[in-house]
Amino acid sequence: MTIARSLQRGNKRLKPLIDFALKEGWEVARTAGGHLKFTKPGLPPIYTGSTPGDRRAGLNARARLRRTDRATDLKATTREADADG
Repeated sequence: MTIARSLQRGNKRLKPLIDFALKEGWEVARTAGGHLKFTKPGLPPIYTGSTPGDRRAGLNARARLRRTDRATDLKATTREADADG
């Protein structure tokens, strides 16, 4: 059984989100309450429900993951520019 399959627990809408997160380097785990917790070193954790409330829930969670990654990349770039000059 794959990691994504065990984390989705029968909800087929979660598989694309979990696959995306794993491909982008996020770690995915279940919380005690059943939510999904996405973690990546140096970034704050992101939580999402395990049962999407609407059809956009997975897309919204994916957008949060991308925005968090992008914000961290921008901060690192800014720090490097400040150090150079």
